[in-house]
Amino acid sequence: MNISIKHINESRLSSVDLDNIPFGRVFTDHMFVMDYYDGKWQDARILPVHDLSIHPANLTLHYGQSIFEGMKAFKNSDHVPILFRPEMHARRMNASAERMVMPTIDQDVFIEAIRQLVYLEKDWIPDMDGSALYIRPFMFATDEFLGVAPSETYKFIVMTLPVAPYYDRPVKLLASDKYIRAAIGGVGEAKTAGNYAASLYASKEAKSKGYDQVLWLDGKEFTYVQEVGTMNMFFVIDDTVITPATDGAILKGITRDTFLHLLKDWGIPVEERKISIQEVIDAAEKGTLQGAFGSGTAAVAADVCEIRYKDQLVQVNVEENSIASRLKREINGIRKGEIEDKFGWTDPVYEVANV
Repeated sequence: MNISIKHINESRLSSVDLDNIPFGRVFTDHMFVMDYYDGKWQDARILPVHDLSIHPANLTLHYGQSIFEGMKAFKNSDHVPILFRPEMHARRMNASAERMVMPTIDQDVFIEAIRQLVYLEKDWIPDMDGSALYIRPFMFATDEFLGVAPSETYKFIVMTLPVAPYYDRPVKLLASDKYIRAAIGGVGEAKTAGNYAASLYASKEAKSKGYDQVLWLDGKEFTYVQEVGTMNMFFVIDDTVITPATDGAILKGITRDTFLHLLKDWGIPVEERKISIQEVIDAAEKGTLQGAFGSGTAAVAADVCEIRYKDQLVQVNVEENSIASRLKREINGIRKGEIEDKFGWTDPVYEVANV
């Protein structure tokens, strides 16, 4: 793909402390931009990061036609930038686009755009353990009219930003018995902006009560576990790892899929099925709840130490060598090239001629 590049006059990297980065607030120098009009994607380019100019009748501002992905790039032991399962992110972005009646992006174009941008910004990848270059591809409608209908024009942008680990300790969850994240038949499986806006009020309440995140339950009975705002959920009960089955209301996490492959490869029993909050509570009371953890691009793996549901409190034992910590070490080792990548998940970004 022909991608034009306009380099920034002077990089801001020298003014940034990569060992002390607030998550989501420090951006690299460049971004990828591509526009959809006349029925096709056009004008692929990499530009210095800059503000966008949009009309006040921009369709996204009024009707929310906006989707995104979350990815990371790492440096292996040879300091080569590494992407992790980029094709899965491309497929999930396109699944979100189809659900939101937006144009899909050719997988090769999606990956090539990210490869060129990451190579250009490779010096922004932190060396600190657990840190990475976060990659945010997103797409939004650009038509200027007030009417509930799909846009005919769109903008696709990829931004990159250095990030530290998302969670540096086990997390506490509040199971919501009042608010829902998504329902079957809705857009819970899509990474669309409105899903996250709808979660903010419940998250604010949870944090005011001393909890890190909301544990979302199903939207019909408030009985079955779905996911956490930033993670898919796993429970270890009686030596078996259980994760809610994706049913259209649960995001198909790439890290979730990676963990399922690893657990099965290690011979650890895994079940993808419905799991009720009461089953978790009962397991804790019987002493068979051996762990709980979340998985996600930002968090990678995060142990859960406490879950509250109404007036019931579940204390989860967090072992030093928990399954979550073992999974996190494994995935980080594969990314760094210290552990064999027998699944072919890593995608090294060697010199890109266009950059």
